[in-house]
Amino acid sequence: MKLLVIGGGGREHALAWRLAQSPRIQTVYIAPGNGGTALADNMQNLDISATDELIAFAKQEKIAYTVVGPEAPLAAGIVDAFRNAGLKIFGPTRAAAQLESSKDYAKAFMVRHHIPTAAYQTFTDPALAKAYITQQGAPIVVKADGLAAGKGVVVATDLAQAHEAIDMMLGDGSFGEAGARVVVEECLTGEEASFIVMCDGQHVLTLATSQDHKRLLDQDMGPNTGGMGAYSPAPVITPALHNRIMREVINPTLAGMAKDGNPYTGFLYAGLMIGDGPDATRPLKVLEFNCRMGDPETQPIMMRIKNDLTVVFELAVNGCLDQANIDWDRRTALGVVIAAHNYPGTPRTGDAIHSLPEDTPECVVFHAGTRLDGEELKTSGGRVLCVTALGDSVKRAQATAYAAVAQTQFDGRQYRSDIGWRALPGGAA
Repeated sequence: MKLLVIGGGGREHALAWRLAQSPRIQTVYIAPGNGGTALADNMQNLDISATDELIAFAKQEKIAYTVVGPEAPLAAGIVDAFRNAGLKIFGPTRAAAQLESSKDYAKAFMVRHHIPTAAYQTFTDPALAKAYITQQGAPIVVKADGLAAGKGVVVATDLAQAHEAIDMMLGDGSFGEAGARVVVEECLTGEEASFIVMCDGQHVLTLATSQDHKRLLDQDMGPNTGGMGAYSPAPVITPALHNRIMREVINPTLAGMAKDGNPYTGFLYAGLMIGDGPDATRPLKVLEFNCRMGDPETQPIMMRIKNDLTVVFELAVNGCLDQANIDWDRRTALGVVIAAHNYPGTPRTGDAIHSLPEDTPECVVFHAGTRLDGEELKTSGGRVLCVTALGDSVKRAQATAYAAVAQTQFDGRQYRSDIGWRALPGGAA
């Protein structure tokens, strides 16, 4: 069996790593992959990235099905193109992917279908946006409408910062088309969690809960990033809250998409803000939808899967997800992202990675921003590695992960030292 994974980050390395462990697999091809996937067993990087070339490759190699990792090809319609060519692929159509590719579309969808979310307004005029912000006051959140690689959100603590975000997104064009419109919304407080499900248009399979760490620095300080680490499961999501999320968020979203003529297939990721209080009544609102798995949440989630994931995807692309199940390792998985110098600004690339720990059943180094230069491994992006470990508790998983982090070495590396802090005694803010 040959599979194709689209993407080149840590999420795709983790997906390919889990799929490649199946005895049914001959090769998992990854387009374009990274330095870690280039070195891995049963994986092979592809240079081609144009959709037409990928379709030709999938037909030629008799790829059983394709899994799409990142959001950009989904928003560009890769699923539609593969299906039109008679190929099996897991992901949402271009129309369904608007839940992520347009913040304005997602907010209007949630209001229309009574899915709980923050109050908001959408603007294309900087002056009107600033007037609204001044009227509402700070803290307030400013979001670029389109895809901005996890960096199009500014949580402004004062009016000056919010106005500066408007100038950056609507004024100077630094966000391109993604910033042609902005969504300004109320700032929610509480604890964030990631709730990810697989969908086949009719059926839903929930994945393990997880929690990302968006801020660059310890104790959730510093600028927003694409994610500096994650762990699974997330204790904040109790069984009672799990049921509420399905009832109040996931099921209405899938029903709404079907009603709007865009039945949803692929991963659906609800980024949630959970307020204080008893589980039955504590505030629960959607911060954002993503139309793919999160990165770095994927890495710990993949570490916890015990059964053959190729079977789950096979059932999903054939519309039989109601027959699928995932066997979860009861242990905690925790991933620490090691980022490049100057991330999340313009990261420095080309630094040699001098040492990496050996992978073990309890600890795996997933690559993201790496490339092979001859036989030398070098940095090639902002988030370089995600060191992911299993442990009987959050504390043990943390200890194993950070022991492995200490064995990695490249100039300018930076990482948080407190991944998982909210799940430790006394850690919840």
